[in-house]
Amino acid sequence: MSLVESPVEALIEAQHIMATDPRHARGGHAPDYEDGAAFIIDDYVPLSRAAVPITDLGFNRGDAVYDVVSVSRGMFFRLADHQERFAASCDRIRVTNPFSRAREAEILNHIVALTGRRDAYVWFGVTRGKTPMNSADRTNPAKFSNRYYAYVLPYIFIANDEMRARGANAIISRNYLRIPPKSVDPTAKNLHGLDFSQSLFEAGDAGAEWSILTDGQGNITEAPGSNLFLVKGDKLITPAEWCLLGITRKTALELGQEIGMSCEVRPVSVAETLAADEVFYTSSAGGIMPLNSIDGTLIGGVEGPGPITARLHNLYWEKRWAGWHGVPVDYSVV
Repeated sequence: MSLVESPVEALIEAQHIMATDPRHARGGHAPDYEDGAAFIIDDYVPLSRAAVPITDLGFNRGDAVYDVVSVSRGMFFRLADHQERFAASCDRIRVTNPFSRAREAEILNHIVALTGRRDAYVWFGVTRGKTPMNSADRTNPAKFSNRYYAYVLPYIFIANDEMRARGANAIISRNYLRIPPKSVDPTAKNLHGLDFSQSLFEAGDAGAEWSILTDGQGNITEAPGSNLFLVKGDKLITPAEWCLLGITRKTALELGQEIGMSCEVRPVSVAETLAADEVFYTSSAGGIMPLNSIDGTLIGGVEGPGPITARLHNLYWEKRWAGWHGVPVDYSVV
């Protein structure tokens, strides 16, 4: 029996497991950190007191890069990969992270430990800082005082258990294009997300739950906060350009190779996407998530996740919870 002919596995109910399994139970924490914790420039604070200076260009121009690493069952997932990508993002937009990677890892560990959470969404970023008072300095990135921020929230699912089990319904956005790489480099994870949010509203207006953006030349790029994958026969295909080099994207490619798929990273047309056997999207906020339909047409002609997507989804959580690419959080630091 080939991979594509195998029965469809029931998807692991990751959200339910996180909420009920004792291995995910929240640890002790101070009441101030009930809702979350943050590191603002140079200090640890409860999330409710975290704020960005209003003159920071990260706030008023979106002039910043960031990354998100997730924690589940008390382990960071692929922390070194996220830090490496973040460093590359900083280099691409010419900001300087004031901390070494070792110190950064300590900060991220500390804010998770403050909350006691075993499952968490951990955001960290560097902003340009405020505009120099001397106008002559505005053309020199070295004259800006770049600032570091980080915060932690409960783990975020952009598709809950119910949506993953049936697959989300998406549209190809007609009203909005992905921001061109010559305008904003998508490989530097950045704060420019109006194309994403407006396309999501377009999807909602059409009765759908998710959106897919194109490059305006007939190729898909990515979806809001997520990469896209097609399954066609024994091939796993994902766009090569106009998209973030996602860490979960990287993980899906590795898992695809593990189960014997042929992986292709190349331009992907809208027509090819609509003709795929299966389509899924990937994000640190949920892992591997199936699509059910695009523009009202069932993907592969059948309802629900396909066998490859279901297998990759379950393998992602099984291997991750077993410690694959995991870095344990040290909760004893607080």
